[in-house]
Amino acid sequence: MKVTATVNAPVKAVLATLLTLTTFQAAQAQEALTPAIAGVVNAGTRIELIKDGFKGTEGPIAAPDGSVLFTENQNARVIRIAPDGSTSVFLDNTNGVNALAYAPNGDLVAVQTLDPKVGVILPVGNIRTLAAKVDGGLGFGRPNDLVVDRKGFVYFTDSGVNANANPKPDTSKIAKPAVYRISPEFAIERLANDIERPNGIQLSPDEKTLYVANTAGEHVLAYDIAANGKLGAKREFARLEGFRQADSGTGSGPTSGADGLAVDAEGRLYVASNAGVQVFSPKGEALGVIALPKRPQNLAFAGPGKKTLYVVGSGSAWRIPVLTAGYAGRVK
Repeated sequence: MKVTATVNAPVKAVLATLLTLTTFQAAQAQEALTPAIAGVVNAGTRIELIKDGFKGTEGPIAAPDGSVLFTENQNARVIRIAPDGSTSVFLDNTNGVNALAYAPNGDLVAVQTLDPKVGVILPVGNIRTLAAKVDGGLGFGRPNDLVVDRKGFVYFTDSGVNANANPKPDTSKIAKPAVYRISPEFAIERLANDIERPNGIQLSPDEKTLYVANTAGEHVLAYDIAANGKLGAKREFARLEGFRQADSGTGSGPTSGADGLAVDAEGRLYVASNAGVQVFSPKGEALGVIALPKRPQNLAFAGPGKKTLYVVGSGSAWRIPVLTAGYAGRVK
């Protein structure tokens, strides 16, 4: 005797949804695994999605309490990732904070995009602006990323006029894209202004090399830092995968998607880009690429021993256990 089971429409819909979710989750799980990169990560290491649905994910750093902070730029707030992976709002009404760094004295320094400036946002009793104008009155376009060295010098990038600003800024009053340094005495110095779109910025562990990601170019750039703090000549440090030439159909310019940078204890450089997280040796040799389900925008080592790589981008946050440790001499 043949028995035919009848499934009503609501149950069919639920089953179809479950099947779709299972298929999607399986595809995601298949995608979210790392390749082998010697000394960095084992093949097949799971890339854990912490949470998605954020608006404007940027600027992760390790916090003193063992958590991780990153910015949700479009909602003008800072998000905290607890060690267990849960998330919460750490700071609200941040003037569009885009990237974070801790100074040696514990101040939380940030680049801010709504009213473009660089300043201290915590502790509450020490909130202040470090830089908002250059060249006798020109404003910044869109301060993008920063790193603070062991002496308290703040290095930061300004990527140029903010196309998403509302109202539109008067471009005659905006400084051209550049890389700057602010001294502990709050003196600002322009270090370079010959980069099309300076974005991520980082120092080598010995703080003798400054790295800058040029989003509009095919290379991460590097500068030697002399004993007096002056920069040497710009050089092409590492060639990026995923570079796209200008798209005549959309009017968009060339881009590698080069964004946030991080370094590990061995001096390797990690770059968030169109291709994923690209890893380079201290000599600029390509070591491998960790592809993610969506394009990453910034990254940082954190967690116990700084042996977890946290990556944010495209509204999502992930973490990856790694074989190496991040550099311990700075927060990032």
